[in-house]
Amino acid sequence: MLYAVVLVLIVLALLAVSVSRSRKLKSHDDFMVADRRLSAWVLVFTLLCSWIGAGSLFAGAEFAYRRGLSSLWLPAGGWAGLLVVFFTAGRARSFARYTVPDLLETRYGAVARVFGTVCIIVSYTAIVSYQFRGGGRILNLAFGVDEATGTFILAGFVILFTALAGMSSVAYTDLVIGLVVTVGCIIALPAGMARAGGWRAVRGALPASHFTMLGGMSWGEALGYFFPTFTLMVGNQTMYQKFFSAKSERDARLSVAGWIGGTVALETIIVLLAMVGGIISRGQIESGALPAWGIIPYTARHGMLPLIGAIFLGAVFAKVLSTGNNYLFSPATSVVHDVFQRFFMRRSGDRSLLLMSRTTVVVLGLLALAQSFQPSILATAVYAYDVYGAGITPAVVAAFFWKRATTAGGLSSICAGTLVAVAWKIGRYETPMIFPALAASLACLIGVSLLTPPPREEQWRPFFKEQR
Repeated sequence: MLYAVVLVLIVLALLAVSVSRSRKLKSHDDFMVADRRLSAWVLVFTLLCSWIGAGSLFAGAEFAYRRGLSSLWLPAGGWAGLLVVFFTAGRARSFARYTVPDLLETRYGAVARVFGTVCIIVSYTAIVSYQFRGGGRILNLAFGVDEATGTFILAGFVILFTALAGMSSVAYTDLVIGLVVTVGCIIALPAGMARAGGWRAVRGALPASHFTMLGGMSWGEALGYFFPTFTLMVGNQTMYQKFFSAKSERDARLSVAGWIGGTVALETIIVLLAMVGGIISRGQIESGALPAWGIIPYTARHGMLPLIGAIFLGAVFAKVLSTGNNYLFSPATSVVHDVFQRFFMRRSGDRSLLLMSRTTVVVLGLLALAQSFQPSILATAVYAYDVYGAGITPAVVAAFFWKRATTAGGLSSICAGTLVAVAWKIGRYETPMIFPALAASLACLIGVSLLTPPPREEQWRPFFKEQR
């Protein structure tokens, strides 16, 4: 009963924030970028919440159960990507548009906008799909509902919260969720460690390889997990949309500094929690009653004192809602802004655009729901990261750092990266998908750019402005 009460209170609190923000919407600009008024502190929490979601809490837990501390190769790619992001955040705010396809069209032409939107839809609906699945598991643990039913319920929550107030809703619910998650993780790790018998007992119960750099993987396997998160981080549309929503270039840059510290700390705690939880839930996993990706919510429900477990389970649930909001909002804005408004609804008013935005959120939410029941959240996460990282990121990075990148080079890079990633998944080849997909994308970007005439100055000039 306690667990159910905590979840209900969290949902009501988030709904109150969303409704409150929705009443302040006056224009489509408010929906898209919160009227460009987000401070550095709000940005820190919304960036942190959008990055650490079911990918970390479920895919990361599944990986940690199998490989121990070496599973940090997966989030470490994001940490490395943040170092690149620090140098693009101010420029992104100076560019001050709405979406990554805005950026792609400015640099590579109108066709790049469409190609980028397709890649974002493929990748981000896959990411949203496993947020729904993870939330279904939590509702199963808290209320005893069937996991499939819980998945449908969670999908309804995410679609509702996202449709209500757009970026304003996403950012300010993230502020609440970020605080809850941080407190929950800080409380849960020592509680779980005590339940498992302390650190010495944890070391004794797990294989020695769980405490090595590679955990039994080859360097190729480790880098196959590192590069998907690295490339996703550097080109991540949800991140750029938040930089576009910042009050100033300074706020955008400052938010990255706080984001780095929060991400490293929380993702390390999550891996340690999954290792501890793997000991507590080993019998359930080996019997087939619990999938490895469900370790963390199971540990919150059965491996801690009720009050601590309820708070932490509520934090995990809130985190899943937050990440679902972020990754559903992002492709919805791309569809409306980068396709409908750009090519078909140029003279539409704010009311029509808001209605179209909310309708698109519902449609894409249902598309994500249709993808929700994949056998492995880890595999689905890596696939989504690879599609985006190979299809979008090279062209985005080149826009900010390489004046010689051409329209033909950018277009061929987006197509090659996306198509190779999708083909690799269909073919189920053993080599990590990111290597052939990223190689194809970079080869096209560099090779085709060097073989075609240099771009005009007005194509690259918006990305090389002096920062304030």
